[in-house]
Amino acid sequence: MKDISGTTLICGLIGNPVGHTKSPAMHNMLAEKTGFDLAYGAFPVADGDLEKAIKGAHALGIFGLNVTVPYKQDVIPFLCDIDPLAKKIGSVNTLVRCENGYKGYNTDMPGLMRAFEKDGVDIKGEDIVVLGAGGVARAVVMLLEDRGASSVTIINRNGDHAEELAGSVNAICDRNFARPLSIGDYGRLPEDRKYIVIQATSVGMYPDVEKAVIEDPAFYERVKVGYDLIFNPKTTRFMQLCATSGARAYNGSKMLLYQGVIAYEYWTGISIGDELAGEVYEKVLADV
Repeated sequence: MKDISGTTLICGLIGNPVGHTKSPAMHNMLAEKTGFDLAYGAFPVADGDLEKAIKGAHALGIFGLNVTVPYKQDVIPFLCDIDPLAKKIGSVNTLVRCENGYKGYNTDMPGLMRAFEKDGVDIKGEDIVVLGAGGVARAVVMLLEDRGASSVTIINRNGDHAEELAGSVNAICDRNFARPLSIGDYGRLPEDRKYIVIQATSVGMYPDVEKAVIEDPAFYERVKVGYDLIFNPKTTRFMQLCATSGARAYNGSKMLLYQGVIAYEYWTGISIGDELAGEVYEKVLADV
């Protein structure tokens, strides 16, 4: 067990709920392996207490924080600064201590990019399909635009929501980057290509594991790589349908790994290599 002293730097996760989190195991293992005097815990924050929690954490000398649902957008007004990518995405999940508060970063989406790289998926110049039009989908679409994708088609059960998201993204990007489709219209995708498809809804998450946003096998004939941001179950219905059509399929566990790794790098200035990241993955996340 790690020794904690009066000089140990304290980090942690805030959200509601936080009892299910793997973050303490991940960050405490990173601290042990890198020899950095840091301890990480989980802090549930009740509805209405977020501002007090942020100010109290800073007053207590908390070194850094991760932020999970439902506070990734709500935390932004209580920061002293925000990284440009996090501002563009509109979501913060990592706080780095500054003299007069915390600076907010988004490591979820860079974590997804690092997962892409490790899995040999290059999104630059690609036409990509995103399933969903909620907050996670918005973050994914903004990341794809920032990192050089050619275009994104947003497919959602509610076509109006897809249209709203596409309009918002295009206004921010000042170009016609995203286009909306309702699920029933996915056949309008050009038939002369296959797509990287990112599943950014909660459909198929445990315990409702027998569902996918799109069930039609014909859709999956157009998929060359499928990424489901869900990591429980380990193999989702979406992934099964992708694999049946011959496409590579991945879950969100590596994104979960790398968002944590990047947060740890921000806090400590220590670069985490592939070997150590792999050790953490195998010990903490391989079975999620």
